[in-house]
Amino acid sequence: MKVERLAIPDVILVTPQRFSDSRGFFSETYNHQKMVDAGIDLTFVQDNQSLSVQKGVLRGLHSQVAPFVQGKLVRCTKGAIWDVAVDARTGSPTYGKWVAAELSEENWSQLWVPPGFLHGFVTLQENTEVQYKCTSLYDKASERAVIWNCPHLAIDWPISESEVVLSDKDKIAPHFTEAKGWFHYS
Repeated sequence: MKVERLAIPDVILVTPQRFSDSRGFFSETYNHQKMVDAGIDLTFVQDNQSLSVQKGVLRGLHSQVAPFVQGKLVRCTKGAIWDVAVDARTGSPTYGKWVAAELSEENWSQLWVPPGFLHGFVTLQENTEVQYKCTSLYDKASERAVIWNCPHLAIDWPISESEVVLSDKDKIAPHFTEAKGWFHYS
């Protein structure tokens, strides 16, 4: 398993090995001990999967506040996404900064988005499937969002605004200034 810390060191890109032959491939996509060795020592309690039929579907920027703060281990099993993590931990040296990585069925990489981060992705291909493991259960009352194109974050999305497909809820999400105090750096 290849492990790479990104520009925000708490965000980790993990790429499991794939063993291919004439039948297809085999991959161990999750191993608790290898994740602990990589610095991801949390228990996952929920798995989620999404299918986006159009290129340009943007989901995010999402998070959950206490007591249901979530860390996410995200992977793309069909198609490709550009996956973004934004540090929303008040007091963090990287507060308000973002990192991104392309995840695809080809590169087989996974992104660890720690608790206290906003998460979002945009599909780069049609019929893209994303799966992710969560460290806390979904709780509607704890759900929070920030608008994807917030000028305070200046995320350099690899798609034009006219191509973006959003949910009604994501269209009206507030700016990042509303996130102050959602999480604290420790």
